[in-house]
Amino acid sequence: MKEFSTESLVATGQRYYLPVYKPRHVILARGEGSRVWDIEGRDYVDLSAGIAVCGLGHCDPDLVATLTEQAGKLWHTSNVFYSEPPVRLAEELAQASRFAERVFLCNSGTEANEAAIKLARKWASTQGRPPERRVIVTCHGSFHGRTLAAVTATAQPKYQAGYEPLPGGFRHVDFNDLDQLEAAMAGGDACAVLIEPVQGEGGVMPARDGYLAGVRALCDRHDALLALDEIQCGMGRTGPLFAHWGDGVVPDIVTLAKALGGGFPIGALLAGPKVAEAMQFGAHGTTFGGNPLAAAVARVVLRKLSSPEIVANVDRQSRALRDGLAAIDRELNLFAEVRGRGLMLGAVLAPQYAGRAGEILDLAAAEGLLMLQAGPDVLRFVPALNIDDAALAEGLSRLARALRAFGG
Repeated sequence: MKEFSTESLVATGQRYYLPVYKPRHVILARGEGSRVWDIEGRDYVDLSAGIAVCGLGHCDPDLVATLTEQAGKLWHTSNVFYSEPPVRLAEELAQASRFAERVFLCNSGTEANEAAIKLARKWASTQGRPPERRVIVTCHGSFHGRTLAAVTATAQPKYQAGYEPLPGGFRHVDFNDLDQLEAAMAGGDACAVLIEPVQGEGGVMPARDGYLAGVRALCDRHDALLALDEIQCGMGRTGPLFAHWGDGVVPDIVTLAKALGGGFPIGALLAGPKVAEAMQFGAHGTTFGGNPLAAAVARVVLRKLSSPEIVANVDRQSRALRDGLAAIDRELNLFAEVRGRGLMLGAVLAPQYAGRAGEILDLAAAEGLLMLQAGPDVLRFVPALNIDDAALAEGLSRLARALRAFGG
């Protein structure tokens, strides 16, 4: 028998949480694979994966075993000492990336992007560039995190309002527009371009064919770094382990988090040869980054997400999800388009339903389906990368019921 009710625990959360979130009034208690259960015993199909974090679903047995084993050995050392899990993880990430020479381990995507911003600026300073020539260019619709520098890099005013004065040294251009980027870099003051191969919060918007290659060429022409934010789209989310592999480019910096830990908090910055030595002793740091628990789990996640089985499943289930959404749309005519890559898809609501994605999420939860939006007009689908046929079919069935209620 549970010792509290949904209502009482929600009320406690509302009383003591800083009110920056509006969680649904559901108390999730346990999960297995692509399903979770609340304290009332009700089950939900999870097509959100903790905002693309639980890439192997909930309570993957290998992750549970690894975490349990490491918990009996060593939890924390700080970076004053070495321990095996983070050393091995850094080696394996660098080797898996095909470009990186060094790795910085941290605790979140925001921290990884903050490190990338600092690394780009530090590199520019080692090149003798004055502060006014250390501009970082990012794209409208991006999302790079919530620290003051990262939220400034995030070119969305809704995330910046009330936090002015914002740090200087950032310039914003439209995503997928090489002409704008070329104009923004023409003055020679840009030291880096920070970009998502697939924008997540910006509406699940993928880079068009040839765009990242064009960005790489502009960075080379203007001696600027190419930094790729793969926090949401990386780690197998789009199919290949790294999203940029499909674009045929070699970056200077990549940031990772979310699925890297399979649900355990961890972030990473991967540094290529151009910037690998730009930061030396004392230039940056973190108390908890490289935690042995997180690193041990991430090693297993990395191995499993690199497997041919996961790559094949992402491709197969992406097609199944697209087919399912198309079938729903043939019946209800709700979507303007479905876009994205792999198992990072966005169903864009037709103009007459613009701004109502949140209503659909509420109806979906009532039908036992957990999902997300990407802005007010886009339903976002980022399920576990190992989701099976039964869970996906059941999720689509529950979505169809929710959408019939929405359109009815």
